Amino acid sequence: MMARPLAVSYRPAHRRNATGRRIVPDMSDFTIVLGNKSYSSWSLRGWLPLKQTGAAFEEVVIPLDRPETKREILRHSPAGKVPILKTKTTAIWDSLAIVEFLHETLPKAGLWPRDPAARAHARAVVMEMHSGFATLRRRLPMDVCGSEPRRGQAAAKEPDLAADVARVVTIWTDCRARYGDSGDFLFGGWTAADAFFAPVVTRFVTYGVPLAGAAAAYRDAAMAWPALREWIAAAQAETWVVTYD
Repeated sequence: MMARPLAVSYRPAHRRNATGRRIVPDMSDFTIVLGNKSYSSWSLRGWLPLKQTGAAFEEVVIPLDRPETKREILRHSPAGKVPILKTKTTAIWDSLAIVEFLHETLPKAGLWPRDPAARAHARAVVMEMHSGFATLRRRLPMDVCGSEPRRGQAAAKEPDLAADVARVVTIWTDCRARYGDSGDFLFGGWTAADAFFAPVVTRFVTYGVPLAGAAAAYRDAAMAWPALREWIAAAQAETWVVTYD
């Protein structure tokens, strides 16, 4: 049987503008196309910033690793990859491009730090995450519903994987030390940097990667964040299963 995409709508509470007039969200403004929430790390990186803006949106979840997966995704974007953010006039098919589009469209959402130095630092670590850590992605694939602590213990024995884990820990510790005084996240308050490292947080939990100090505290804060808890709960309700080697 063909697995059908799942469509969900998110409508925030009504808000009021400066004159007190109620703002009614337009559900047609945004649609985000995602892969399975259990496994799709890039989808999570696109969904979290959209959720953080407070904008109304619809989502379409397409099960991965099925014969029809590519065809279903191509209905939304010729790139054939998720996530895809769709508006009335365009489609954006890369998670980092989605963040920048939302930042420009909804600047008051605070997706990047306000301080220029902090903002530059945040963009640098996001782009490092966006383009690097190939061994971490391959050896510890995202599976928010799984639990394989022995893989995390094995990470210390694989030089390339251990190096990726150590670099993540260094990034988290450095960001917290430099910019984290105002809150529990990498730059104090929540930013897009936390969205990009959220899948790594879930990987470290799934595979029991040992952490200490600031890195462990950040992991715990990220896992307690309501938006990430909502994503995980939705993943746990999915019936689709992808089997990794």
